[in-house]
Amino acid sequence: MAKPKLGLYWAASCGGCEIAVLDIHEKILDVAAAFDIVFWPVALDFKYSDVRAMEDKSIDLCLFNGSIRNSENAEIAHMMRAKSKVLVAFGSCALEGGIPGLANLTTKDAIWNYVYKESPSTVTKNGGTYPQTHSMMPEGSIDIPEMWETVKSLDQVVDVDYYVPGCPPQPEQIWGVIEYILSGKPLPAKGAVLGATDKTCCDECLRERKEKKLKKFFRPFEIQTDPNECLLDQGIVCMGPATRSGCGALCTKANVPCRGCYGPPPNVTDQGAKMVSALSSIIDAQDPQEIESILDQIVDPMGTFYRFSLAHSILRRVEKS
Repeated sequence: MAKPKLGLYWAASCGGCEIAVLDIHEKILDVAAAFDIVFWPVALDFKYSDVRAMEDKSIDLCLFNGSIRNSENAEIAHMMRAKSKVLVAFGSCALEGGIPGLANLTTKDAIWNYVYKESPSTVTKNGGTYPQTHSMMPEGSIDIPEMWETVKSLDQVVDVDYYVPGCPPQPEQIWGVIEYILSGKPLPAKGAVLGATDKTCCDECLRERKEKKLKKFFRPFEIQTDPNECLLDQGIVCMGPATRSGCGALCTKANVPCRGCYGPPPNVTDQGAKMVSALSSIIDAQDPQEIESILDQIVDPMGTFYRFSLAHSILRRVEKS
């Protein structure tokens, strides 16, 4: 009896999700024994042509990590959707756009002007030379992917069956998903979030919360924190109230505020808006100017509240026609 086929792909991301698969340690041998790995470019020498030659729906499970940043990412997303029975948005970038999605705060032109023209580390001629998608060389045509104006999550480009959150997903959650697939049990309803729970990170956090009122916010290095007290109560912005549980509150155990990588809790559309709502209940002020001055103490609010979820939030860029 043929083994089920497994594919893994790395689009626009740091690659941590690919490495996290190896963090299941010796269980990776169980994966290799149970699956026929047919596509994993970061680890094995597979070519796109190998997958294109396969029959549609011949891959049983695809773990697709990374957001969709350019034409190549989109091409492979469509290809893996066609070839896979089950396509999983694996990790924060595929789930919600992730940190690459913060590029949506600016434009492609502004990014290129900085990188190829204005950056002090770039040597330019004639005002800057930008990458061209097609270039003719003596050896022939060279084609490179076209960078998109807007970073998108995987499900904004193709249909997705399941989601596994995390930056990166935790090893026990990864193995839990793979083990569930191997068990032969009926699959959850399409669209389910796997490897997570239905509460918030605060519900997993062991720190004591007293819901103090605040007049000042701090960055973690600015104060000596109490390891037993809620970080938000101590004036450190922690995304726990606006983040789905499932990671075991690992960051707060390490005295670091939750970053929000597991995405919003169930029934929350916009993670950043949820966090703003949480903060509004603890600010110790009534005067609008005083409230504004307190909120101004939060460094980089967009990068804090929407670090992983901007591309999938309600703050969408108006697409060019």
